[in-house]
Amino acid sequence: MREELYPLVEPHFSGYLELDNLHQMYWEESGNPNGVPVVVLHGGPGAGSSPSMRQFFDPQHYRIILFDQRGAGKSLPHAEIKDNTTPDLIDDIEKLRTFLNVKQWYVFGGSWGSTLALAYAQSYPEKCLGLILRGIFLCRKSEFKWLLEGAREIFPEEHKRLLDVLQQEERGGWESILKAYYRLLTDTNYQIQLAAAKAWSRYEGSLATLLPSPDLVRFFEGDAFALALARIEVHYFVNNIFLPEGVLLNNVERVRNIPGVIVQGRYDMVCPNISAYDLSQAWPEADYRIIPDGGHASSEPGIQKELVKVMEEFKQKGE
Repeated sequence: MREELYPLVEPHFSGYLELDNLHQMYWEESGNPNGVPVVVLHGGPGAGSSPSMRQFFDPQHYRIILFDQRGAGKSLPHAEIKDNTTPDLIDDIEKLRTFLNVKQWYVFGGSWGSTLALAYAQSYPEKCLGLILRGIFLCRKSEFKWLLEGAREIFPEEHKRLLDVLQQEERGGWESILKAYYRLLTDTNYQIQLAAAKAWSRYEGSLATLLPSPDLVRFFEGDAFALALARIEVHYFVNNIFLPEGVLLNNVERVRNIPGVIVQGRYDMVCPNISAYDLSQAWPEADYRIIPDGGHASSEPGIQKELVKVMEEFKQKGE
């Protein structure tokens, strides 16, 4: 069973899909144009897709579809939070499926991508061949609290950097921190936005891997990436991702008949294992796989190998 990434392939189709009067979605296809479709949902929200996401899939077998969610990556306008909600993103995925004339597809998502994959599948279960979810994020208030308060116990230095851009009175609990970042990231002064975005994004990048990855942190601190990630992420968090608390677990019944695999790093500091565990308990039919030496990022060696292995297993079942 193959566990290594496939060589990087280039898209053979790409373009922009007009979503409304404001937003345009960047999308691309690689692999086999007549193959089994798989759509990849990136994290964040706001992180955008990357070429390496194509490498989890056999390009001879899969029709690999990547896109950048509203405001993220190459989608336009960049870092835009207006008319940017979870229901909008669910509708966008359906628009893309219809546009590309896909009847059904595998839905592959990590971190926020796992959130969106669940939300989409619960709305359109009949369109999903299977769900491959990594680094589970259910967007509950307890998860926001962990990220902005609890992780300080493990990363006090990085947490201090997160708070350094805030006023003293704003350095309270997670809700105070979140509101303060929203204020900064929606300021009319671009430099104020950017400074806050870099601090927020650096913090998340520092927590993403089991062992320190200076290269990843530098990537997270890049102006364009940081601005989209921080602005859109904080916009979603402040609004409780525009869905009722606990809805993704409460509606698991809608996806019970869809083949599902949950891949979770034991030492994930961004999306701790309790969320993956809770999902596996609500959805016992799903194949729940813990990576004993894994953190959060899909680039973690153990997680990377497992994701390739999962898609190989689906490939063999389909043959």
